[in-house]
Amino acid sequence: MPLALAMVLAGGCNSKSLEERAKQINAATLGPGNLTAEDAARVLARVGDRTITLGDYAAALERMNEFDRMRYQAPEKRRELLNEMIDFELLAIEARRRGLDKSPEVEEATRQVLRDALLAEARQSLPSLADLPVAEVRAFYEAHRAEYREPERRRVSAIVLKSKEEAEKLLPEARKANPTEWGKLALKYLEGSKPPPASPVETAGDLGIVSAPDDPRGGNPSVPPEVRAALFEIKGEIGTVLDRVVPAGDRFYLIKLAGRTAAHERSFAEAERPIRGRLIQQKIEARERELEEELKKKFPLVIDENALGQVQVPGSTTEAPHASAAPSSSAPRR
Repeated sequence: MPLALAMVLAGGCNSKSLEERAKQINAATLGPGNLTAEDAARVLARVGDRTITLGDYAAALERMNEFDRMRYQAPEKRRELLNEMIDFELLAIEARRRGLDKSPEVEEATRQVLRDALLAEARQSLPSLADLPVAEVRAFYEAHRAEYREPERRRVSAIVLKSKEEAEKLLPEARKANPTEWGKLALKYLEGSKPPPASPVETAGDLGIVSAPDDPRGGNPSVPPEVRAALFEIKGEIGTVLDRVVPAGDRFYLIKLAGRTAAHERSFAEAERPIRGRLIQQKIEARERELEEELKKKFPLVIDENALGQVQVPGSTTEAPHASAAPSSSAPRR
């Protein structure tokens, strides 16, 4: 939500000179990019040897989302934000005085922040989703077209029995059953916990969705391979029950085609946005790898393989190799 610079200063600071300077700035919003260097350096508050500048305040607002910024329309709320920033500095100063900034946890958190900042800077040169050339996106689509072909998918419902004889005896009844009757039969022979009472009885026996057995992406852990293959033998409409019992493991299945989604191919228009996201992610990963390789060349890297070989993972039952099993390396590794 845009905030006028004068609004932030009025009530946020009692300095008349700052208010007068604000009137001279032709900016509709408050943010570091809307401030001159002189205005950004204006001090709103001093906390010990630290200062909170107008630029710091503007940056804090800019980091918020639109809805959070709306909270600071009123002068008292803008002063509240400044007070929060002052409290933050006070706590940080006292933590440093107590030496907490030297603790391993804080140093590790600092390294992580610095790492994230460096990676964010490296990503700044990458294009946005919208800036990727259409030709590059389309070339990816054409090269990976098979990924955008969706095979036929089927939903299977099953009545699972322990005995082949019992299953064959029940098959004629199951083939004539309407959805409610099928669900009651599935519940009757269901092992383990029952579905919640509020669940529609017609959904009892549902095992989920699979595609044909030759589709490597279309499996389902709840559907045995034998059941999956048999499901695609069904030639009838939705609701058709296979005319035979399907053995799988130590159980016997009566299966019904409970749903079907026809095969289709996603058009370029349908796939374009996900592809753009995928390409940007690839560029981010490539840029990060490039940066890591640059840094390995810039800074000496030494790995002690012998020490690494002695590491034991907590909870692991595998003993670490004997010290002599892992050669020591004192030479830089690239």
